[in-house]
Amino acid sequence: MGFWRSSARQARKWDWRFLARIAFAVALGNGGLPWSAEAAPSDLAEMIHVTPPAFDGALRNPLMGLTGRVLGHSDWESLTHDYIGWREIEGSQNDGVVKIKAYCDNAWKGLPEQNVKVIPRVYLEYPGKPDAWPDGLRAGDYSSPEFQLRLRRFIEKLGEAWNTDPRVAFIELGIFGKWGEHHSPAPSAELQRLAGEAFARAFPDKRVSVRQAWAEFVGHGFGEYWDSFAHWDQMADNGREIAALNEKTGLFERTYIGGEVAYDWGNWRIQPGESPTASLADPRHLEFIINTVRWVHCTQLEWIGDYERQDGRAVAGAAQLQKALGYRFVLDDVSYSSSVGDDDELKIELRVRNLGSAPFYYRWPLEASLLDPRDQHVVWKETFSGVDLREWQPGRGWTSPILTSPSGSNPGEPARATWPDSGAVGWSQPPIEHCVQGVFKPRLPKGRYLLALEILDPAGMVPSVCFATTQYLKGGRHPVGLVGFGGVCGRKLPEAFRFDDQFSDRTLHYEVSQVAKSATRLTSSTAKERLP
Repeated sequence: MGFWRSSARQARKWDWRFLARIAFAVALGNGGLPWSAEAAPSDLAEMIHVTPPAFDGALRNPLMGLTGRVLGHSDWESLTHDYIGWREIEGSQNDGVVKIKAYCDNAWKGLPEQNVKVIPRVYLEYPGKPDAWPDGLRAGDYSSPEFQLRLRRFIEKLGEAWNTDPRVAFIELGIFGKWGEHHSPAPSAELQRLAGEAFARAFPDKRVSVRQAWAEFVGHGFGEYWDSFAHWDQMADNGREIAALNEKTGLFERTYIGGEVAYDWGNWRIQPGESPTASLADPRHLEFIINTVRWVHCTQLEWIGDYERQDGRAVAGAAQLQKALGYRFVLDDVSYSSSVGDDDELKIELRVRNLGSAPFYYRWPLEASLLDPRDQHVVWKETFSGVDLREWQPGRGWTSPILTSPSGSNPGEPARATWPDSGAVGWSQPPIEHCVQGVFKPRLPKGRYLLALEILDPAGMVPSVCFATTQYLKGGRHPVGLVGFGGVCGRKLPEAFRFDDQFSDRTLHYEVSQVAKSATRLTSSTAKERLP
């Protein structure tokens, strides 16, 4: 374990370096310097520049990606969807918030330990399931004053239960119609106004999404859940409307675009394909879906994660889709002070690009830490001041699909979408590089320490979001170099340094407690800067 770890399958390959690693660790532990006895004056003022090697694989990062309907089916799930019948969490109007919290504690048990968060949606009607209308309301009666009063109070309870709950990633404004999808029946303009205002008040610290954000529940900056994502019959209307809304208002910059890939109506066999497995295994479908993800800046998708895990092509396709969804932070360059004297400062500068399709939507902290190189325990850590991950925006203006009207005698048939060849698609405005600077004053004994970077989940202030670099340590920290103290000069990481595999690390987690909930609120948007 630790600084000189080597996996079992690679042990034989690295045995010849083992004694060198031990010698290096012992030298560090004794304050000795393998390269020089003391730092020259010029060394002390130097900044060391490194370019962390990029990690080419998919990342299981929080608040993005393939979203589970049954948790644990996919390798990539950091999100799971929960359809909740109203009466499950409020049967009587006298039921308090405690009943909602009790449901969540039971249904979401174990999620923090798995670093998984929830997208809940409350419904009243779900075909094939029992009636979810609560006591005191007549099934199907969306228009009565009694329903509207009860709805307003219910949403207030949801806000009290979920707004600062770190297990909740985003909220889908369901309630109305079949599956809570705002159709069959659709909510009236008055219900849209009432529910929109109530959800906006109840969830100032969460991102809320609706179906057809360009047309319904407008005026609150809600995000979008497209319930038939990349469907052959909806590209010319829903897809184009979402893209236009992004272009006109910059919606994706402030809140998330998500949804599900449908496999049960219309021409789904043409696109997105016969099944989740077909969508991911067949390049014709996979490229179509990934282009759509880029086009509308999509963060998460469900249903498509129900692929056959024994199908190698589908597994590989799932990784490609995961890599396209949501955010993807790449470290282009990191610079740091070589040495820190008694009265000196540790200066760190990093340059980051978001090569994903969407931003990160909450203000989580970026932290620098110094580790004891012998066992990698943290001896100092501090968060960067003034850093807002939400500003790390992706590229803009992905190539639009070619829309053509179908031939035939049906004038109401929607236009069909096709994408240019893969070599002819891309961002019209590529992602820009963001410069982050931090100045710190750690005071440590003489020696050389491992400098690492990490993005924290405010729920517990523990490492959670991974950068797309191979320089990774189990537990979520990214080592970038060595910093010297007490006249010792720093260095880049030695060639023998052993990194860990991000994919196999299942130690990342967050904490659910009153302290964690308070931290979540403190690190989310303040009232002054809160995004719509």
